[in-house]
Amino acid sequence: MTRLSTFGQAVLDPQSPVPKGLTGPDGAPAGKRFDVYRNNVAVSLTEALETGFPVIRKLVGEDFFKAMAGVHLRQSPPQTPLLMSYGAAFPAFLESFPPVAHLPYLADVARLELALREAYHAADSTPMDPTCLQDLPTDVLMTTRFSMAPAMRLLSSPYPIHGIWRANTEATAPPPQPQAEAVLITRPGFDPIVDPLTPGAAVFCSILHSGAHFGAALDRACKTDPDFDLSATLGLLLTRGAIHSLTES
Repeated sequence: MTRLSTFGQAVLDPQSPVPKGLTGPDGAPAGKRFDVYRNNVAVSLTEALETGFPVIRKLVGEDFFKAMAGVHLRQSPPQTPLLMSYGAAFPAFLESFPPVAHLPYLADVARLELALREAYHAADSTPMDPTCLQDLPTDVLMTTRFSMAPAMRLLSSPYPIHGIWRANTEATAPPPQPQAEAVLITRPGFDPIVDPLTPGAAVFCSILHSGAHFGAALDRACKTDPDFDLSATLGLLLTRGAIHSLTES
């Protein structure tokens, strides 16, 4: 938990007394005024979590979510004045919150929602012209490194995070299947898009994203998944504008 001032602790803890020295216009202790302020802070942070994690809210129910948010905001106060950034510690909180221990997938679903928000607010970038990749000789391509768009995010989970997220955001989505899933999050336009990835594609994209050259990513992907489809994976990355530029070693 972040170290807070006495005032900060009092704002987040409804059981804390009003900090000494706070008075109203008449010079009397500002107890009621401070209570209103404290309540407004809690409401604002709770609403920020509700906005940032709508699927989690739907999965656990509105009342439980509000109560859970109250516990979280007192353990993890904001680190920045930008309210849109609040909630970065929420997935980790879900992993260790005993009342949701029977829902182990919640933390990774929250990570997916957090990644969507990060992708939405990420810096703009110009996608690479696909012909740049087509014109590279094979030997040069193998030692080429890829620079990915700032909005790109990758997430792998032992749980069906894409299926759970989709089932709770699309009315006609099929029910999630009990399987591990990986997703690619990109922002080719104004809003982020979530695409499921095969195991090989997830490894390939992750290795490329880490800065390794194309040949290393391809080798690891093929070893992970004998059915890895390179053309489909590159096509997805290009279509989604995930590749920003190439650097030949």
